[in-house]
Amino acid sequence: MADTHHVLLVSFTDPARCRSAFAEAVSLPGLRQAAILERSAEGLLDVPDNHVRGAGVPTVGGGLVGGLVGLLGGPIGVLLGSAAGATLANAAENRQLLEDGAGLIVLSSRVEDGMSMLVVDLHESSQQPADELARRHDGTLQRLPAKEFAAQVEAAERAAQDSEKA
Repeated sequence: MADTHHVLLVSFTDPARCRSAFAEAVSLPGLRQAAILERSAEGLLDVPDNHVRGAGVPTVGGGLVGGLVGLLGGPIGVLLGSAAGATLANAAENRQLLEDGAGLIVLSSRVEDGMSMLVVDLHESSQQPADELARRHDGTLQRLPAKEFAAQVEAAERAAQDSEKA
């Protein structure tokens, strides 16, 4: 099977099983990010845990590159270059995190009262590890192609913007 980019939705009736599955999911091959969505019996939504592989790396890298470029300007140049590089890289990273948050908002409507959902964004070369994880924890697995899910999120964002304008 070729490497495919999916968003996996694993539904649980028991929040403890979802959290246990999350602990294993963070080590799945090809993982980009994972999160737990829980809805209480009263209908309140919570995101008790999430993981983004490589979070903070772009910010640190931007600071290092900025510092190296700043070497041309001496000690003050290193300081200013590091700060500018880290700031720019952090802004890009924050934009990505906001987009990912929009995806969780779209998915929140799929979580029924008293239920939990594990959301996993990953590149799969084999479906077997994720299938086994869902089976071991008694979860119901649904796979969405990442491009299809991104289109759903963009459509929801456009609809929200249109309703704000109206």
